[in-house]
Amino acid sequence: MAGKNCLSRRSFLQGMAGSAVGVVGFPYVVASSALGKAGDTAPSDRIVLGFIGAGKQSKHLMRSFLNSPGTHVVAACDVDKLKLQRGRKIVEDHYAEKGNGSYKGCESYADFRDLLARDDIDAVVISTPDHWHAITVIQSAQAGKDIYCEKPLSETIKEARAMGNAVRRYGRIFQTGSMQRSDWHFRLGCELVRNGYIGELKHVTVGVGGPPRDKPLPAMPVPDYLDWDMWVGPAPWRPYHSELSPHLSWDGFPHWRSHSYYGGGGMTDWGAHHFDIAQWGIGTDDTGPVQIIPPDGEDYKVLTYKYANGVTMTRDNANGVLFTGTEGKVETNRGHLRTWPESLKDQQIGPDEIHLYESRNHYVDWLDAVRKRTKPICDIEIGCRSVTVCHLGNIAYKLKRPLRWDPQDEVFVGDDDANRLLSRPTRSPWHV
Repeated sequence: MAGKNCLSRRSFLQGMAGSAVGVVGFPYVVASSALGKAGDTAPSDRIVLGFIGAGKQSKHLMRSFLNSPGTHVVAACDVDKLKLQRGRKIVEDHYAEKGNGSYKGCESYADFRDLLARDDIDAVVISTPDHWHAITVIQSAQAGKDIYCEKPLSETIKEARAMGNAVRRYGRIFQTGSMQRSDWHFRLGCELVRNGYIGELKHVTVGVGGPPRDKPLPAMPVPDYLDWDMWVGPAPWRPYHSELSPHLSWDGFPHWRSHSYYGGGGMTDWGAHHFDIAQWGIGTDDTGPVQIIPPDGEDYKVLTYKYANGVTMTRDNANGVLFTGTEGKVETNRGHLRTWPESLKDQQIGPDEIHLYESRNHYVDWLDAVRKRTKPICDIEIGCRSVTVCHLGNIAYKLKRPLRWDPQDEVFVGDDDANRLLSRPTRSPWHV
């Protein structure tokens, strides 16, 4: 970057630190490139995108957004030079195949703040490890960018709320990457539940993995293509190990999520999908459970949540999400919808019944919302509430005792030890 649009990382941080965090009604400006009609690919009407994170998940996201109408990808950022080179090649190969001779190339950055300093970028797609989500989202909102952020939303409950506050304060359009809401199997399943086709909802069974399981990892030499200090970022310092930031050629599961400094295990990984659908079906997108009980080997064999409306939810064996009512059941998963009675899956939802938000493409849904300045299907508040359910379960597992939760004030009731686990310390200079 050069000229007046170039901000140093120091000045960017100083500017963000001096922003009016407590100001209500902060004015925001919609970039002209975000105001075009959907499907209009004129350069002045395209949504200009930058990618923060160019790892395994970003490969899919890049291709999805590159093939979405009315987008123009101009920049990518990663602390791993090899992944960044791959991401840049994906973008530039796409435009070369399309015969776009006017494309100037995908600029690459090692520091996300340099990408955010560009005033020609309308929106960002964030697919960093989970422990980086809060800082990149908040600073993206402060920089005036609309945001698509991969699930799970945050590393802690307080981070999620801080992210929600920033998105609202700066008037940003935000989509959480819990893309199952854009799959008709989940939507129809939840509509059947919400409209009472299985009678009164009594119980939800959610099939997800368990909490993180930290294990010692010996120090390894840091590869010359990786900025390890930046990868660790706000998390407590630890030496490099390839399990945390695997080599480009290894395309398996990112095992950093199994370590509590960087992720929440299967509880937040798949939980950000399946607990999200459970909340949708229960009708609690703006609230959450009031009690969380870990397995005790006696009365409670599995992790159990209780809601104020009498519904219980357990983390147990299920093919995705199983809703059980007084008159039937609905089980839904990716590409799968099963009902009891079987004929229920063919039920047409009437015009006067509850119709949930319909999205057929999670990425296009966000892009349309950016153009219209409306909430997409998985807005920041939904992402916040869903990931909170995941974190509540992990906290109950950690403390090994029942917890009472106030979903309005988002605090544990009369439990200082549990409330201390709502947040975590961050490594300087990173702060949420």
